[in-house]
Amino acid sequence: MAFKKSLVFAALLLAGCDDTLTLNQVCSETPGFCEDLNTDSHCKDERASLIYARYHEYKSPTDENKYDLLQNLESYNLCVSRAAKIEHIKLKEKTTSRVEGHLTALKEMTRIYNETKDSNHPGLLYYHWSRNNDRTAMNKLLNMQDDSRVQNDPEIQLFLAEFYAKVDDDKTVDILYRVLELNKSGHTPNPEVYSSLVSIFYKHEKYKHAYTFARVAQLSGVEDIDIIPVTNQLASMGKDLANLDSLAQRTYESIQAGEFVSPRDF
Repeated sequence: MAFKKSLVFAALLLAGCDDTLTLNQVCSETPGFCEDLNTDSHCKDERASLIYARYHEYKSPTDENKYDLLQNLESYNLCVSRAAKIEHIKLKEKTTSRVEGHLTALKEMTRIYNETKDSNHPGLLYYHWSRNNDRTAMNKLLNMQDDSRVQNDPEIQLFLAEFYAKVDDDKTVDILYRVLELNKSGHTPNPEVYSSLVSIFYKHEKYKHAYTFARVAQLSGVEDIDIIPVTNQLASMGKDLANLDSLAQRTYESIQAGEFVSPRDF
């Protein structure tokens, strides 16, 4: 599971150090952070974000910065490893530089994993479990569920939802609602939140709930939500969809405004 960091966000992370810092300046000061990546135009944004993240972690090697770097490494590696498969008839060196970038990403990810084996950072704990099957790390994370760093981080909450989805549907719904509660005004939640809610509610024959969140997903721009099966179920039961459409609209608006409150609280 890779969570792509934008170039803008990566630059903002560095704002506290130098508001005028540019990519060229980073590469001039620390050329090693640039020269071992691909040299062509592929994965331009991912490459730039990774360079900033490497520099920031170098300047301040905190667990949070290592976590940010790890995310950028995964995003870059996913992109460049795909690009490396593109063959160039006349410019073989471009393919070679992509392979070098891929190997650099793997090496750096291994370094981060080795340096954070004893970390208590929620995101790093999840990565150690999900990427390296480190059950000790997952147990640590599960024991931290009441920690504010876990409770108030939508990304970590979504991690937990993915874990509980295999063993406890009720708990998963609670966590997914929490993710929606944490959604900030003007932001759109990860589409996985809606697809998971729809799937769970449909599985448990809570068709009105499933339909409502399928419509919310559509209003949010999610294109791969299959609303037809649940629509057919409700139609066969003679249910009026107009009221559910209104509920979905209100729910969507509350989420987009950062004002969603879990219905479990009532």
